[in-house]
Amino acid sequence: MHIPPRVLTVAGSDSGGGAGIQADLKTMLALGTHGMSVLTAVTAQNSLGVQGAWDLPAEAVRAQFRSVVDDIGVQAVKTGMLSSAELVATVAELLTGLRAPVVVDPVGVSKHGDPLLAADALEAVRTALLPAATVATPNLDEVAQLTGVRVEDEADMRRAAAALLDFGPRWALIKGGHLPAGAGDGAVDLLTDGTEEHWLRAPRHDNRHTHGTGCTLAAALAAQLAKGDTVPQAAAAAKDYVTGAITAGFRLGAGIGPVHHGWRLGDGH
Repeated sequence: MHIPPRVLTVAGSDSGGGAGIQADLKTMLALGTHGMSVLTAVTAQNSLGVQGAWDLPAEAVRAQFRSVVDDIGVQAVKTGMLSSAELVATVAELLTGLRAPVVVDPVGVSKHGDPLLAADALEAVRTALLPAATVATPNLDEVAQLTGVRVEDEADMRRAAAALLDFGPRWALIKGGHLPAGAGDGAVDLLTDGTEEHWLRAPRHDNRHTHGTGCTLAAALAAQLAKGDTVPQAAAAAKDYVTGAITAGFRLGAGIGPVHHGWRLGDGH
């Protein structure tokens, strides 16, 4: 019997199903892996924004992680919403000594601009979580939050990546989807380890089906790493997957709709 690669997401729940744990598990299934979860927070969330968020106790996060890792095992881990300094420190400690690659999506704000990271947790992300990362995947707002580098064009993306790498991740993937119009060629991301540079480009789609793009990209990257891809291979495959998911996204509710995680599995809508 074939056992699919096992991927663990450590993240918050999105009750609307477009981002967070729900997006991660859908992505992992679509890419042929077995997704598992450690829930860090519960949110009341829909297409219009985040109406509420409640952290789980650190001991609940620790127990979930140990339960999965010690019995089932993991071949890659992805972290998402870790809103407090205590949760960041707890997860960073759990990742210490883990041999599997780790994708850190340093979630700072939601697609709607709702804050998802306490100000006092920033330093814990910099000093504890980023050094544990195989790849860190901030968007432009998050990299500015972490490094102070504000990105206005592609040259700034190099500066932001260098500043992020100083905190210790092996690779930085700077997501340029929020670049001003005309500042880059379509939707461009920069992957670099400080020596190699890979520019990942795709057409920019002007639609409202973008809820969960960051979670989806990081989860896809983790899934591909679990399947044995190198970091550049995994990033290119993840970019291709999320671009297709945005293209096939659909409208739910009155606000920003989700990407379509099952776009490769058939139309579905």
